[in-house]
Amino acid sequence: MSPRKIGVTELVLRDGHQSLLATRMATEDMVAACEDIDQAGYWSVECWGGATFDSCIRFLNEDPWVRLRTFRELMPNSRLQMLLRGQNLLGYRHYEDTVVDKFVEKSAENGMDVFRVFDALNDPRNMARAMNAVAKTGKHAQGTICYTISPLHTTEGYVRLAGQLLDMGAQSICLKDMAALLQPQPAYDIVRGIKETYGEDIHIAVHCHSTSGVTLVALMKAIEAGADSVDTAISSLSLGPGHNPTESLVAMLEGTGYETGLDMDRLLKIRDHFAAIRPKYAAFESAVLVDTEILRTQIPGGMLSNLESQLKAQGAGDKVKEVMDEVPLVKAAAGHPPLVTPSSQIVGTQAVFNVLMGPYKRLSGEFADLMLGYYGETIGPRDPEVIKIAQEQTKKEPITVRPADLLPPEWDSLVEEATKLEGNDGSDEDVLTFAMFPTVAPGFFQTRDEGPRSVAKTEAQLKAEKEAQAGAVTGPIKYKVSLGGRAHTVQVEPA
Repeated sequence: MSPRKIGVTELVLRDGHQSLLATRMATEDMVAACEDIDQAGYWSVECWGGATFDSCIRFLNEDPWVRLRTFRELMPNSRLQMLLRGQNLLGYRHYEDTVVDKFVEKSAENGMDVFRVFDALNDPRNMARAMNAVAKTGKHAQGTICYTISPLHTTEGYVRLAGQLLDMGAQSICLKDMAALLQPQPAYDIVRGIKETYGEDIHIAVHCHSTSGVTLVALMKAIEAGADSVDTAISSLSLGPGHNPTESLVAMLEGTGYETGLDMDRLLKIRDHFAAIRPKYAAFESAVLVDTEILRTQIPGGMLSNLESQLKAQGAGDKVKEVMDEVPLVKAAAGHPPLVTPSSQIVGTQAVFNVLMGPYKRLSGEFADLMLGYYGETIGPRDPEVIKIAQEQTKKEPITVRPADLLPPEWDSLVEEATKLEGNDGSDEDVLTFAMFPTVAPGFFQTRDEGPRSVAKTEAQLKAEKEAQAGAVTGPIKYKVSLGGRAHTVQVEPA
């Protein structure tokens, strides 16, 4: 009997550097690896969406649409995949349905194949329009379950959610563990439950981070339960708050009755490329390697590295542990939402406020909206005292309808505003860029013609650092000291 083929989604071009390098990797540092990635035999290549769109225009002076078209050109044989936040698209608020339709249409036109659609609260109402829009383009709509742990989250509940996504037209299901919380037995139980309930032919993908140290085993159990594809990142940009190494998965499956079919020679070339690139972004790296505390705090990889950067920028780097302790308390008060963009940023920011200013002395506008239902429904009830504070602060009333139902048509007004901006090229893509990030896009349009601005260290800087290290004191130094007419030998150890 021939081994069962397990598809692999390579994450190095998106979630790999989002989780380990605060999403700062420039396109120029990825293009040389694209041919090998394209020929390696992956089920799909995740290369867009998530926080990359924001980082392109905020930090790198890159047009994210150009990045997507570049990947499409350089990887003609691959399914290109993106992470799409349902009704939030790639921004941090809900968009009116017409904008959702237009964004999906333009993403497909520019080269996207697989749309991994999720909602931060697992509210199916917030995924339906995006899933329908993907279906209209003829592309692959992957319905996503955001995995988290709470007294209210059960295997049965996750299986039920999978059924709702299939009813919406999902062509595959992704079990997305953004915080390395997925332990082996729940991975097995959820995948098996979906297969037994809805059929063995349902394609199930499993995504998990590696921070807790247990998730490579979880991937194995998910495969044994019937998972059809799993997500990994090439080893030179893996582990820590990132993902399990692609090559390790290949090795783990040897002799098990499962195989990936990946070309190891190609994988080694990809590995070597990113091994050379990674030191250029050392300033953005998280110090975390393995953190079993994550099973308690539930902070996802991308959130962890960005949270550390934010606290350091505010001169509060010593408060990281306090904020991590506060996150699960804020999560519970908000009704136990999964921590994934944008809910992770919303809960994380409120945890920072609580630590620096006192519990709920000040609510961010986003957290107030989360408490009042403007992001959708959570699995559990929200703290009524915090809801009251949110009402007093915002002068808004709680809602129970789908948040996007309250939004008036906005495409025409977005076009009108965007076309007034200096540097806007008049395309729908530029209107969408403005819609996603209305405060950042105007500055980007003005500077776009200057070309990309990498935030990585240059080769000259890396060489200078290496030479400085080579000249540094690495061993003990002995001195002869005369004191009171007597000679003494003093040995000084390096710090």
